[in-house]
Amino acid sequence: MITIIDYKAGNLTSVQRALMHLGIENQISKNPDVIRKAERVIFPGVGAAGSAMETLKERNLDLALKESFERGTPILGICLGSQIILSMSEEDGNTLGLGILSGRASKFQFADETLKIPHMGWNAVKVVNPHPVLGHLNPGDEFYFVHSYYPQPESAENVFATSEYGFEFPVAVGMDNLFAVQFHTEKSGPVGLQLLKNFAKWRL
Repeated sequence: MITIIDYKAGNLTSVQRALMHLGIENQISKNPDVIRKAERVIFPGVGAAGSAMETLKERNLDLALKESFERGTPILGICLGSQIILSMSEEDGNTLGLGILSGRASKFQFADETLKIPHMGWNAVKVVNPHPVLGHLNPGDEFYFVHSYYPQPESAENVFATSEYGFEFPVAVGMDNLFAVQFHTEKSGPVGLQLLKNFAKWRL
C-alpha cells in the first residue's frame, strides 16, 4: 500500500491513476496518523512553496512526514515535493522547508531570453549516481517537467540524476529512505511508470 499525501498541492489523482494503471494498491490521505503508519509514502505537489508549507503545518503533515523519514519509511517526492524536503526554497521570500535534506530550491535565472521560465516540456535525464528507483532507465530517456525552481542539495552525494536547461541541474535527489524527482513521473509515459514501479519495489 502506497499512501499519497494530500496537502492541497494538486496532481494527486494523476499520481493515483498512474499507480492504479500499474496495479499498485494506494490511498490518498491528509491524516497525519495515516502518514505515520504508511508502508510507503508519495509526496507529490505543484504550486508554491509558501502555501504548501502552510498547509503541511496546518494539517500537522510536516511532523508526520519527518517521523516517517526517521522510521525508515520509503518516501518518494515529486516536483514541489522534491523542493520542500530541503532546508529552504528561494520561492515566496525564502520559505523554510522541511529540512529533511540539507540544501535549497533555487530559481532559474537566465540572461538568455530564449530560455523561458517556467521550464516546461520533455528533457533527457542523466543518471550520475545509480539508485534502485532509477533502475531500468536508459541514457536519453526523457521525462516531463514544469517548474521554475530546482533542488540543490548541499552535498553532491545526494544528487542521483541531472538534466540540462541552460545549464546542468539536479533532478533526482535523496538520502537513505528518501528519494525525490523534479520531473512529473505521472505525466512521463512508460519511463515515468517504470520509475513508480521501481519505487514500489524498492527495498532498503
